[in-house]
Amino acid sequence: MLTGKRIVLGVSGGIAAYKAVEVCRRLVDAGAHVVPVMTRGAEHFLGRTTLSALASEPVQTELWDAAEPIPHTRLGQTADLILVAPATARVLSAYATGLSTDLLTNTLLATRAPVVVCPAMHTEMWEHPAVVDNIATLRRRGVHLVDPESGRLAGGDVGAGRLAAPERIVAAVERVLGPADLAGARVVVSAGGTREPIDAVRVIANRSSGKQGIAIARAAADRGAEVTLVSTVPTPGLTGARPEIRVVDVETAADLEAAMSAHSRSADVVVMAAAVADFRPKAVADRKLKKADGPPEIVLEPTPDILAGLGATKRAGQVLVGFAAETDDLVANAERKLRAKHLDLIVANDVGAPGVGFQHDTNAVTLLTPGADPRTIGLTGKDDIAHAVLDAVVEIRSAARTELAHPTT
Repeated sequence: MLTGKRIVLGVSGGIAAYKAVEVCRRLVDAGAHVVPVMTRGAEHFLGRTTLSALASEPVQTELWDAAEPIPHTRLGQTADLILVAPATARVLSAYATGLSTDLLTNTLLATRAPVVVCPAMHTEMWEHPAVVDNIATLRRRGVHLVDPESGRLAGGDVGAGRLAAPERIVAAVERVLGPADLAGARVVVSAGGTREPIDAVRVIANRSSGKQGIAIARAAADRGAEVTLVSTVPTPGLTGARPEIRVVDVETAADLEAAMSAHSRSADVVVMAAAVADFRPKAVADRKLKKADGPPEIVLEPTPDILAGLGATKRAGQVLVGFAAETDDLVANAERKLRAKHLDLIVANDVGAPGVGFQHDTNAVTLLTPGADPRTIGLTGKDDIAHAVLDAVVEIRSAARTELAHPTT
């Protein structure tokens, strides 16, 4: 799918610049025409000759090249995609704020092509509030982010901020330039953990951050779907910024049940990623309970099984995806849920494992579908997990269309 695609490969000044060589090689091998652009900082870590020898054109570094009076405009207008790998904190800041200081940042501002950015930096920099805000700004504008990995960093440190593996980067480019395999599909996704009130102040809640559900909603929109995100958590990077994603705010299990019931009726794909409280207080105090009154006696009652209800009312051709957050017997428990709730796909994760599930930016899951062997995806960013889930959804939809066209006898 990259054959003949013109890709501007931006390389900025970090120790991970050496990995751009492998990224370039893989892109060229896949048929892309790669135009390399290096910042002056990148030249401290990688020689021009190396990248020029592997790319489709010689490296460009300067705005003020006499042979090309406006190189950034030409690069931006002729690119099918711009890839920045690695992207330093400086480049992220310049891109987010519109500061054009060199050929790369000028090119980023002079293009309407899709942009894929691959941050790489030390953990302290990656987690700095300024960098976090810049990443959120770029996501909100539709920039595709390939989140860094955790691992060994420069100087022997270990932590988050390591540039994504070259194969992950190229896969992200292929997804962006590939066919919109969910174009026209109506996708409903739930995200976050429900909050069940005890009194006017206190609630029963769980640890779900909503990050995985939000990642799935964003990925589905990137793949052409019309998305409704039913969320119990704030969505600052989506609300009002991605018109193809409609956000419905809810809080309790009852709210979530009503919203999912209403929006799933016409949906082609329903992804129930929200963590729903299994129980709620039977009676809710209309005032704040006072500590001086002693511990309250809270009588709990079950909340509705929203996923089972969606399975019971699933339309023909609709794909229903559930999640199973487990701490033991992962596959066995997920398989039981898959069958009992009439799901087409279940995403199971061991939330007791390091870096997995609730509140993390990473996840590791096992995908189960009826009649097929489980597929395990190791620890990676939640955006990658989102696309893996949607890959499975696309396969299910494709198989269903094939069966409809050629029914077995």
